[in-house]
Amino acid sequence: MKSRRKFLQTLTVAGAAASLPIQLMAEQTKKQKMIHQVFFWLKNGVDVSDFIKEASVLGKCKTVDKFYIGTPAPTEARDVVDHSYQVACTLFFKSIEDQNAYQVDPLHLKFIERNSNKWSAVKVYDFVI
Repeated sequence: MKSRRKFLQTLTVAGAAASLPIQLMAEQTKKQKMIHQVFFWLKNGVDVSDFIKEASVLGKCKTVDKFYIGTPAPTEARDVVDHSYQVACTLFFKSIEDQNAYQVDPLHLKFIERNSNKWSAVKVYDFVI
C-alpha cells in the first residue's frame, strides 16, 4: 500500500513537472511580439491614394505598436517577388493578445465595413518575432 501511494505521488510530481514547460511556452507565446502584414489587390477604378488614406486609420487602433503602409517597391522583377498587389500594411504588436484585440477594434471593423468593397483580394501574413 505504501509503495502504491509513493508511486502515485511520483506520477503526480512528474506530471506537474512535465506540464511546466508547456505552461511556460504558452505564456511566452502570448507575450511574443507579432507582425501582421496585409496585402490588398484593389478593384479597377479604386484610387490608390484614397485607399491609403482610408487604411491609414488602422495605425490608430489602440493595440498597434507600429504601422507602415505603402505600395510595391520598384524592385527588380524576379520569380520570387510579387508586385501584383496595390497596397500593403505592416502592423507591429507587442503580443498576440494585442493582435487579437486589434481584430475587434472598432476602427478596424469600421475600416473593413467601409472599404471591403474596394478590394478584389486580400492576403494576410502573421508571424512572431
